[in-house]
Amino acid sequence: MGKQRISYVPLEQMDAEMRAEMERCAREGTPRPESTAVRAHVPAAFWFFANAWNDLYRNGVCDHAIKELCRLYVSRSVQCEYCGNQRSVKTTATGALVEADVKDLLDFEQSDRYDDRQKAALAYAEAITWHLDAGDGLWERLHSHFSEPELVELGCMIGLTLGQQSWLRLLDIDHHQVMPGSAASMAPGFEDAAELEQAKSSEQYWARKPAVAVTD
Repeated sequence: MGKQRISYVPLEQMDAEMRAEMERCAREGTPRPESTAVRAHVPAAFWFFANAWNDLYRNGVCDHAIKELCRLYVSRSVQCEYCGNQRSVKTTATGALVEADVKDLLDFEQSDRYDDRQKAALAYAEAITWHLDAGDGLWERLHSHFSEPELVELGCMIGLTLGQQSWLRLLDIDHHQVMPGSAASMAPGFEDAAELEQAKSSEQYWARKPAVAVTD
């Protein structure tokens, strides 16, 4: 891990509403406390992300499991380790997403793990993340699987994810540093500080391999 670039705001410097959101982050994750404590330097940034993430990611008109796949696609693409080592509690608890679903994300078109609707959403995430041209074929594909409100919500969520994860990657923050003791929304094998260190030292650790766009 590199040198952390922006400090965490201590809980005692936050107001009651911000502390309540920090407690929710420790209890439920997505987002977890560390990134939230960085945003706390600017309350407007703190609440901008907390509210937008609640409305666009955790709730909304598009099914959550699709949004989680797209979030993780962005994590793998920009190699944001902080975000890529988290999982949605909602999808893992219901079985809507299993850990094996994460491994083929950057090669989703050739994988048999995803159905046509999931692949369409991932193609949307791919086009946004890698700045690919979006011709009629992509839009016909998207409109055949999603309503326009779903496409708006999914596109906004992907864009928010891409911007935030691209930023968080630069901060060199990591898990289990703020309000430690919670494993909420952590990926298997990353639930505590010791497991996190062991997993990241493995030659099989996902972030060791540079990400590239996979095209047909």
